[in-house]
Amino acid sequence: MAISDKIRIKDIAERAGVSVGTVDRVLHNRPNVSKLALEKVKQALKEVNYQPNMYASALAYNRSYKFYLIMPTHDSEAYWEEIEEGAKSAAYNFRDFHVDVKIVYYTRFEEKSFETIATECIDSTPEGVVIVPSETKSTTDFANKLHENNIPFVILDSYIPDLRPLSFFGQDSFSSGFFAAKMLMLIAKDDSEIMIMKPMKDGKVASKQQDNREVGFRHYMREHNPEIRINELILPLGNNDHNYDGILEDYFSKHTDTHNCITFCSKAHIVGDFLLRTNRRHVQIMGYDMILRNAECLRQGAISFLIAQHAYMQGYRSIEALFRAIVLKEKVKPVNYMPIEILSKENVDFYQRTMI
Repeated sequence: MAISDKIRIKDIAERAGVSVGTVDRVLHNRPNVSKLALEKVKQALKEVNYQPNMYASALAYNRSYKFYLIMPTHDSEAYWEEIEEGAKSAAYNFRDFHVDVKIVYYTRFEEKSFETIATECIDSTPEGVVIVPSETKSTTDFANKLHENNIPFVILDSYIPDLRPLSFFGQDSFSSGFFAAKMLMLIAKDDSEIMIMKPMKDGKVASKQQDNREVGFRHYMREHNPEIRINELILPLGNNDHNYDGILEDYFSKHTDTHNCITFCSKAHIVGDFLLRTNRRHVQIMGYDMILRNAECLRQGAISFLIAQHAYMQGYRSIEALFRAIVLKEKVKPVNYMPIEILSKENVDFYQRTMI
């Protein structure tokens, strides 16, 4: 039980034969307690089966905590914006504990950008960090420095167990891609070909997570639908959406047997908007993330399915994990896979983004 109306500090002090101030110092791990007094207080706490109220203790300690969230720059109405909003919501809910979350951004595919942010973070000596990984080497170097400085960190988006994070939040990428293939084949099993749309820069997709989803997807296809041809359509990252029209027009003009497409990122709306503008009602694309532009294409039938990965919840729970581990001194679950949920136009309006 917690110290409350049932058990008071005074009661513990009387049982242990020490002062109230000594009990208070023991409960809050403060110095200037003799070994004998410490043992007496511990024995008294054991006798009454005392369970500390960690929230009350943290509030009484009255110290401040600075957490960093390091993530890619992003557009509005993007997957990353949901993560950011979740993190801000957690910071607001934990404000009484003097928790401050500083959000900083790096530019995808520019390692110097990530390295600069990482150096700034280390120099500011935060109590905890949330990282959306960049390239493997830069992220590994940063993780090693955090370990050297005894700064716990949480990873989002791409699980990299070798970095030894405090915790991870995100989907099981391979299983997600495998599941996506299974769902797509419910409507495309009679097709002769499908198309994978891949936004890329310098031959790379934006995250390891997308690579792993594609591995899972292709694994399912090899096992269950090896006869279906898989075409790849590369879209250069960084263009205005309408600048892709020529590439998409060329593809669909040449591949009249493509009726179903998939992308492993949140940009299904690029193809969805194009299909609606060009009135190609016989073609659909499947994608990820319940952002507004994707949801609208889903409602209008240009996107067949969306897989939700609860970005808002990832952002919230990553900050909550730091809070529980650092402020409340609790153990946190090391691997936290988000649910793999599929959305269609029939259920998209009932999707709950928070699940907190």
